[in-house]
Amino acid sequence: MATQATAAARHGVPFLQIAVGLQTLTIFLQAVSAGLLLTSSYGETLHSVGARVMYAASMLYVLAAVLAWKPGGGSPRPVWYASGFLVLASVQVVLGIAHVPSVHLPLGVLMFGLSLLALVRRP
Repeated sequence: MATQATAAARHGVPFLQIAVGLQTLTIFLQAVSAGLLLTSSYGETLHSVGARVMYAASMLYVLAAVLAWKPGGGSPRPVWYASGFLVLASVQVVLGIAHVPSVHLPLGVLMFGLSLLALVRRP
C-alpha cells in the first residue's frame, strides 16, 4: 500500500513541476509585458491578457498540488504554497486594476522570485 502511494506521488511530481514552471514563465512574461506597457500601444492589451493567463497558471498550480497530494499521499506543503501564490495573484490583479504600481511592481518581483524558488525546490 505504501509503495503504491509513493509511486503515485512520483507520478504527480512532473505535473506539479510543469505547473510551477508555467506559473514562473507567465510571471516573467508579465514583467516583459509591463515594459511594453510603458513603451508601446499594444502593451496594455498584452499585459491584461497576460494577467488572465498568469492567474489561470496559478489556479493550475493549486490543482496540480492537490492532485500530487491527495490521491498520491504526498506532502500537503505544495498545496499551501500553491494556495499562497493564488492569494498573491489575486492581490496582484486587484492592485493592477486599481493602478497601484508602487505595490503592484514589487509584488510582481516577489512573486517571480518565490515562484522560481518553488520551481527549483526538490519535492
